[in-house]
This record gives sequence, C-alpha cells and structure tokens, in this order.
Amino acid sequence: MVRCGDFRTAETRCPGSDRVRDNLPVTLVDDLTWRGLIQDSTDPAALAAALSGDPITFYVGFDPTAASLHCGHLMQVCTARRLQQAGHRPLLLVGGATGQIGDPRESSERSLNPPEVVSGWVERIRNQLAPFVTYEGDSAATMVNNLDWTGPTSVIEFLRDVGKHFPVNKMLARDVVRNRLESGISFTEFSYQLLQSNDFYQLHVRHGCALQFGGSDQWGNITAGVDFVRRRGAGPVHAFVTPLVLKADGTKFGKTEGGAVWLDPEMTSPYAFYQFWINADDRDVNNYLRYFSFKSREELEELEKATADRPQARLAQRALAEEITALVHGPAEAAQAIAASQALFGRGSLDELSSDTLRAALGEAGLLSVRGEMPNYATLLKETGLVASANEARRTINEGGAYVNNERITDGEAVPTADALLHGQFLVLRRGKRTFAGVEYTA
Repeated sequence: MVRCGDFRTAETRCPGSDRVRDNLPVTLVDDLTWRGLIQDSTDPAALAAALSGDPITFYVGFDPTAASLHCGHLMQVCTARRLQQAGHRPLLLVGGATGQIGDPRESSERSLNPPEVVSGWVERIRNQLAPFVTYEGDSAATMVNNLDWTGPTSVIEFLRDVGKHFPVNKMLARDVVRNRLESGISFTEFSYQLLQSNDFYQLHVRHGCALQFGGSDQWGNITAGVDFVRRRGAGPVHAFVTPLVLKADGTKFGKTEGGAVWLDPEMTSPYAFYQFWINADDRDVNNYLRYFSFKSREELEELEKATADRPQARLAQRALAEEITALVHGPAEAAQAIAASQALFGRGSLDELSSDTLRAALGEAGLLSVRGEMPNYATLLKETGLVASANEARRTINEGGAYVNNERITDGEAVPTADALLHGQFLVLRRGKRTFAGVEYTA
C-alpha cells in the first residue's frame, strides 16, 4: 500500500490535456493525484503504466441501500467519468446481490431489506448513473448487476470456489470486523468481503476488467478482491481508493440538518441541491472543485486565486454549484436554481421561475399554507415567522423593510389580491435584503 504522493509521473500525455509541467506531459494519474483522488493504491507504478497505456476496463460498485444515491457517491461517479473521458471503459455495478447483504458498519448490524425493495432500488440507481457516462464509442460504459452471477450460484459452489481462497485470520484483521467482534457480527455481514471479491473476479473473466476503485472505507474489500483474482490464477489487476470527504468542521460531507443530500430530484430538489453547494465552507470549496469539477487545472487555479482575492463574491462556490447541478440535474434545472437564488433576494424576476422551483425554494425557507380567506400583509409577515408580532410587522412595513414578490409593501392592512399570486398560488415575502419566506394559497 502506498500514498498518492508516492506516484511516479509517466510520460504519456493525459487525453484532453495540453498542460506540460517540468517538461513532461501531464498524465491521467498526474491529474488524479493533483486533485487528491488517489489515497491508496495496490501498486502505483503498475497503475500509472496501465492508465497510460492502451484503454483498460475498470469497475466501480454502488450498493442499493436506499432509493437514491447521495452526494457522497459523486466522488466515485465523477472519478468514473474522468477515467472514461481519458479513454478507459467503465463497468458500473449496481449490487443487486450485495445490496441484500450490506457491508459491515462500525456501529451495528444492518437491517436487511426485502429482495423486491432492493430490486426496485437497483433500477432507480441504474437510471441515476446513466447520464454520467456515455454508452457509445470505443470506451462505451456497461451497466452490470452482481445478482446475475451470484444468484444462480449454490452455497456449495460458493464455499468451494470462493470461500476456499479466504484465510479467516485475514478477514478478522479488517478494522470494521475486529471492532465488531465484541458487540457481535453475523456471518451474513462477515461474508460480504467474499461477495465483493468475487465480483472483481467475475468481471475480470466476463469483461476483462483490470481495475477496481472505490472509497477508502472499501480498501479492505478491494484489496481482498485483487488478492482473490491472483489466487484464482488470473490478472494482473489493479486497484485504488479515493479519500473520505469530510467538511472542515469535521462533519460528514453530503449531510445537512435535513438529512442526506440526494441525487433524486424528488428527494432533494434541484434548488436545495444547488444551495448545498453554494453554501460550501470557504475552507472546503477548493477541495470540492478538485474532486467534482471537470474544469482544467489551469481554470481551477485561476478560480482559486480569484476567490482568494475576493472571498465575499464566493466565485468558487458559484462555479461549483452551477457545474455540479447541471451535471446531476441538467442545464435547465441548474438555470432555474440560479434564477431562483437571484430572484428571491430581489435580483431577478420571480415570474421566470417554474412552479416546481418556486415551491422547492420556498419550502427550504419556510412555506405557510393558507386556505380560504387570505390574511392581510402584516398578519402574513407574522405567521411566516419573518417577524415576532403584528406590531413588529407594521413597524417593518412603515420603515420600508417589507416586500411581497419583490415589491415594497406600504400598507400592512392591505390583503393580497388574486393577481398578486405567482402561478395562481404563491407569494414571496421578504424582510430586508436576505430573509424571505413563502405563502401557498388554496381557495
């Protein structure tokens, strides 16, 4: 095992890069290393040679443990996209078999989901992965499901063909297993490593797969797979892992107060997704850009410098949020999220926002439901929580600090008319420049 700083620079140009450093063309491994995407590797020199030579087939796996992937999965999704753009062939594995078992957790035994639920999640996640890669050309991606080869295998076949090659003492030495021995770990979770290792072997035999990568928490499983392929007399094969992404404050990346930031727009709206990135900590944003952006090194270094010179402009956050939202949800939804961010603070037209975007944005800020008779503006300001009392509402209005649909309110006793409702149902209330809430009206 070696660290990314131990990589040697190969002399083959990284596809799509014209940058030359120290009189040597920049390679794919150079770029991955500069971005901090290779934490550990089984053999850095062999990996550099493999990625700098003829195209190879690689795989990365995703277990369907929920109905959607989340932001934490983007590290692997974006890395797969990079490798394909460099000419290598992706196998995107969605674990219909391993998803029914679950990798051991540090905390406790996983709850097993019904097979039919896992099967539904497999299809949802396969659809989510589809836009990130191309399925045409010499480096065309292929979707695979490990249930295809695991499902038909009998217990006896599995124990003889797979289990025979795994020394139990090595399996017990894995950190997560060792830490769970006292509290207890089932044979089901203990056997997960065998299933994942067999995936690498099966993909090597079926598709010529020569590389697996994943998150650093998978290092033990991944290296076990490399060893298993060797023990079966196949190979050579390679592996590397990306680092665990943590926020500067020590909290887990991809989490907010409301929970995980999902890639499914029905679970996390494109507007909320955009806001997650736009609110990235200054201490984190440059790392996020290197991990997730497909801008060149020159562009990112220029952006880092511009951000350092004018931190209040949040140039890095804006560039990151726009690029990642467009990648995940498409340019049209990214444009709507940007427009909403501007319009809600009085810097754009609210009329240009779709009903779905407006509802999602107001839902993030606070959305008051009103049925029947509409209250006056002073009452609405109080009920939405923008002010603490009716008296404060009237004072705010009299001082010129209250707005409805970006128009200043002058009369707190006035009642909104039907014409004021955006899409026939919404009002956007704002106090001052930065605090807003919404009203959704139902007759």
